[in-house]
This record gives sequence, C-alpha cells and structure tokens, in this order.
Amino acid sequence: MNSSFETSDGTLLNVNSAGEGQPVVFLHGLCGDAGQTAEAFPPEPGFRRITIEARGHGRSQPGALDRFSIETFADDVAAYIAAELDGPVIIGGISMGAAISLRLAVKRPERVSALILARPAWLTAAAPENMAPNAEVGRLLAQLAPQEAKAAFLSGTIGRQLAAEAPDNLASLTGFFAREPIAVTAALLTAISADGPGVGDEELARLSQPTLVIGHERDLVHPIAHARALAQKIPAARFVQITPKAESKAQYVADFHHAMRLFLKDLQK
Repeated sequence: MNSSFETSDGTLLNVNSAGEGQPVVFLHGLCGDAGQTAEAFPPEPGFRRITIEARGHGRSQPGALDRFSIETFADDVAAYIAAELDGPVIIGGISMGAAISLRLAVKRPERVSALILARPAWLTAAAPENMAPNAEVGRLLAQLAPQEAKAAFLSGTIGRQLAAEAPDNLASLTGFFAREPIAVTAALLTAISADGPGVGDEELARLSQPTLVIGHERDLVHPIAHARALAQKIPAARFVQITPKAESKAQYVADFHHAMRLFLKDLQK
C-alpha cells in the first residue's frame, strides 16, 4: 500500500507499507526504493513494514537537490514518526537506510525503541573510502552522457576491481547509469557519498536500544568490517553474518529474513 507524506518544505514522499501489527520503519539504500526493503523484510505476522522512500527515490519527489543529505532524510523520517505513529518504533535500514536509522537513534532516541543496521556503509566519518564507487558514478554522470559515463566506469580502476571482487556491487552501480532523472541520480550519488551520519563514537557508546547488525563478505561498498565495528561500539548490539548476494541471492534473502525474524521475536518477549 502506498500513501503520501508532506515534509516541512512541501516535498511529497511516498510511504510504502505491508502487513499488520507493530510498525517497523525499514529504510532503503542509496538510489534504492521500497522494493529493496520489501524483499529483505520477513513476511512475519504481527509486524507492519513501513518504508518512507527518501527524497529523489522511488515515487518520492526530489525537492531541492541541494538539500540531499542523511540529516535531511533522517529529519523527514522523524517527522513522519511524530505525525503518523504512536510512540517510539523499531527502525532500521539497509546501507544508507542504516545510516539514517543510526542518526535517528542517536539524535532522536525518544523515537526509536530498537535498531536494525543492515549492510552499513558508514561508521561515523563522512565520505568513507568504501563510498568512492558511488561518488565516481555520480561524477561521471554529471560530466558525460549516460552510456559514455558507464563505459568509462567499467573500464576504470574501480569498475575493474568491482568486477573481480564484488560483482553484486558492480551490478547495482551499473544500473545507476540508466536511473532517471539522471540529474537527480548524479546529485544523490555525489551528495550522499560525501556525507555521513553525523554521530560520534561516544554517542554510539551511549545507545541503549536493542540493536541488530547484519553484514556479509564480498561487498566492497558495505565492508563486513563496518558491520562488526558498529556491533562492537553499540552496547546492546548483536552481529549476524549472512550469505553474500554475490554467492547466492536466494540464500542471502533467506538469511536476512531469518536474522530479522529472530530479532523481532526477541523484542516481543
């Protein structure tokens, strides 16, 4: 089911939900949409998945391109929770969605009862090295026609490394060269790759919410070391390693469902 939510500056965001029961706000990654979260979220009775598609993603309006940031996206989600949901909620996400969720848990702890950080691409610093592939796609799209930009990326150092070491990352990134509108895609990749969650290690150490951290190997954009490090920095965190998508997409989805299912059931005890 889709509905609309209007932000404080008049940007209309699409909100996709499925299931019935306790709300779980589950957010997609950079240049993703609700299809990504629908695939990863277990079809568990008693829980309702709510995905607020970020500005410029899915069916949401982009608004002003110079406002693209993890902070803006987090503020939009916080406003939705305050307006539409009763009390603190379970919140989580994949990649960029994990960074948004982490920021909310630190900056708006009254909104967050539990936390799910799946395939995190950030720890605390902005512009981490692992986001260089996204930044490179954004740079090329801003300078060249899409097909020329794609060819330059695939023949470049980053493209060749991903082909050899992280084919799933490469598949996602090459899809961005056909993602319309191109100007929005270029702006998103450039701005968010240079951004960060805006939190510090000392703030992570003060988090008290039950936290699930999910990671896997063969992923250069979402290093498993980031997932392990976050699980160590957050006191009430558990780390679960799942099958890489590059190894088996079906097993990746099954493992993702299993990890979230156990976590959500534990929260009900």
